[in-house]
Amino acid sequence: MDSARFRTHCALVVLCALAGLWLVQGGPGSLKEPPQPTSAEAFTPGHAGREGERQASTTRPVALPRSAPVRLRIPQIRVDTPMMRLGLDAAGGLQAPPAGNPNLAGWYQDGPPPGAPGTAVVAGHVDTADGPAVFYRLGALRKGHTVEVLREDGRTAVFSIDAVEVYDKDEFPDRKVYGRAARAELRVITCGGGFVEGKGYRGNVVAYAHLTRVK
Repeated sequence: MDSARFRTHCALVVLCALAGLWLVQGGPGSLKEPPQPTSAEAFTPGHAGREGERQASTTRPVALPRSAPVRLRIPQIRVDTPMMRLGLDAAGGLQAPPAGNPNLAGWYQDGPPPGAPGTAVVAGHVDTADGPAVFYRLGALRKGHTVEVLREDGRTAVFSIDAVEVYDKDEFPDRKVYGRAARAELRVITCGGGFVEGKGYRGNVVAYAHLTRVK
């Protein structure tokens, strides 16, 4: 695992530390955890793997040149959010979007932007002290659902969901999530895996997707 992937993984722990507060502070009737992906949305056992998936997709569009994303839409879970750049903090972790703006997502600016060749990483809060945040329903995504990323160059990169999985923090598969890809791929990440009062969320929800269309 290279240092960039490790730093991004560290940041997800920070991101989760900021989440779940509304479950504790919201009082009776608000203790409802965000939806978690089912086993049906995970990669199937013995699936072809990253290289096999690339070879199996014969209709994928050519990846786009680099251009920063400005907006992200996931119609099936009613997400429509502006995008901000996320860099590294003094400790080498990925900066989280500001908690004061829970409906804002960010992308790792030192990696590929969505639509360009490689694995683009997008992160956002699942909730804050005020309630559900931008990726509260990320775990409700299904295979085949779409993610649309509007870019500065005026193009829209449309991704199809390949799988949605949830991992405990101690078992987070860095290489699988952040590994290099020849085609344009996307990871959308937030907290999940169940909430423990006083400790926060136990892990992360990760949506895997690849570029299938350009508008």
